[in-house]
Amino acid sequence: MNMSNNFSEIMDEDFMVTEADDNVNKYLTFISAELTYGIPIENVVEIITNPSITPLPMVPTFVKGIINLRGQIVPIIDIREIMNKPVCEDTSILCVIILEIGSISIGILVDTVLQVINAPNKMSEPPSKNLDFISGMTNLSDGSIMFCLDCDALVSNK
Repeated sequence: MNMSNNFSEIMDEDFMVTEADDNVNKYLTFISAELTYGIPIENVVEIITNPSITPLPMVPTFVKGIINLRGQIVPIIDIREIMNKPVCEDTSILCVIILEIGSISIGILVDTVLQVINAPNKMSEPPSKNLDFISGMTNLSDGSIMFCLDCDALVSNK
């Protein structure tokens, strides 16, 4: 499936929200190291499959390198490594979600992109204060748990 440039094809019409619904936010969900994460849809620019990542010397291990995205250099970070999970060595099977956080563009390396869902504004606190990049968590309709990534923490702490 080609997901370059536009991810509207993964949006399910059942999950559309009207502007008047202030209790719900849209999240792009993805899997990394068998856990489900969500990222606020307003930060998502595009999804890229099979990225060609150029490694960089002397950077932290969670920085996998950079990609050239239509003339813009975008750093790529590995969510698995940030969350202290085993690293996937074969990056050809992974996806990159390009985010825009403030004026900063960054790519996050994930296992699989799922869909856009609605989740409540009020989320439960993360189970551990050591999870700097998780702003909350919520139960999904399929019974799984979604951890909400804190985009601001991704660019400020690392």
